[in-house]
Amino acid sequence: MSTADFRPALREMFDAAVAAASPAVRLPPCLPAPPRGRTVVVGAGKAAAAMAQATERHWPGPLSGLVITRYDHGADCRAIEVVEAAHPVPDAAGRDAAARILAMVRGLGEDDLVLCLISGGGSSLLTLPAEGVALADKQALNKALLRSGATIAEINCVRKHLSAIKGGRLAAAAWPARVVALSISDVPGDDPSVIASGPTVADPTTFGDALAVLRRYGIHEPQSVLAHLAAGGDETPKPGDPALARSEVVMLATPQDALEAAAAVARAHGLVPLILGNAIEGEARDVALMHAGIARQVARYGQPVAPPCVLLSGGETTVSVRGKGRGGRNAEFLLALAVALDGHPRISAIACDTDGIDGTEDNCGAVLVPDTLARAAALSLRPRDALADNDGYGFFQALGDLIVTGPTRTNVNDFRAIVIGAE
Repeated sequence: MSTADFRPALREMFDAAVAAASPAVRLPPCLPAPPRGRTVVVGAGKAAAAMAQATERHWPGPLSGLVITRYDHGADCRAIEVVEAAHPVPDAAGRDAAARILAMVRGLGEDDLVLCLISGGGSSLLTLPAEGVALADKQALNKALLRSGATIAEINCVRKHLSAIKGGRLAAAAWPARVVALSISDVPGDDPSVIASGPTVADPTTFGDALAVLRRYGIHEPQSVLAHLAAGGDETPKPGDPALARSEVVMLATPQDALEAAAAVARAHGLVPLILGNAIEGEARDVALMHAGIARQVARYGQPVAPPCVLLSGGETTVSVRGKGRGGRNAEFLLALAVALDGHPRISAIACDTDGIDGTEDNCGAVLVPDTLARAAALSLRPRDALADNDGYGFFQALGDLIVTGPTRTNVNDFRAIVIGAE
């Protein structure tokens, strides 16, 4: 296979990774048995509408409920209401729908079942500020955290302690009903307490931990938020809390599932797959340097795998925004990779978010091929300047190398594939 053939193979690997996390495929076999009482379906996330649709199609009895998904991520449902709201910065639509969800699960009995459909993005969508915290203050804090370079676990630690519904509070409100959370993981390590800030899961973190996150990243406002965290108050439910004794989590799909699906495609194309990890974190440009180093080692020495091969990885990188350009973490990763590889003639790559949206842009990622930098130079594009300005989107848009899928209605986080061709 020549390097000219790698672009379609890379795209096929990404498509397989997304398909491996499809709610229509992964959810039906995991549905619990119907209860003797009522079935109430609630949930939030980028996959929530697709999960609700799959639930309706395969549930054998009556049900009702409400789920929240991102704008333009809806799906047609009959019995389950779908509300669209803002992500990654919450809005009033998400707040009002979250309040309705909390009201729906209160007052249920032991014979009732709450099906909670959870996926990435749920932290912003299922937003219900704690007493004394204004929505505008949560919005301001979200923006600051997203620009800070904090990890998703750190961000969600803060979110849980500013919420009336996350960090196990939703399941506690549903007691004594049985709660089954069907989850699609978008977080490194697949920790259910981090996915969508764990609305049905005990929270091991504290108000003190949340305050420490803000101090770590130099976030000193809004004052109402800092005052709320400093005061402590009503802690989130902790492990062993009896109010969570009838709550369980079923993991439907994970980043590892996506990487293994991509590996199968790679083998069909005659490429040896090497999965570097499904939970890689760190600054996108630093992660790119690490991947570039491994790719060069493979190309030069055939270690730790001989070409033709593909390096696969997942996880969630971060971007400390200092410039004024456009671009999510996958475009940032790929631009940094391009700079580090400096037009290596045997290396091509793709980096995309499996939800179809890279940050807040309309693309899911981009593709890198050996002549990327040469084509950029012909257009007078300066990759290092673009990287300094956090403008991965603008760089790859000018080259026609953005990948646009639209919302995939699932989310198992970032997907990266780097092909090293044979000599």
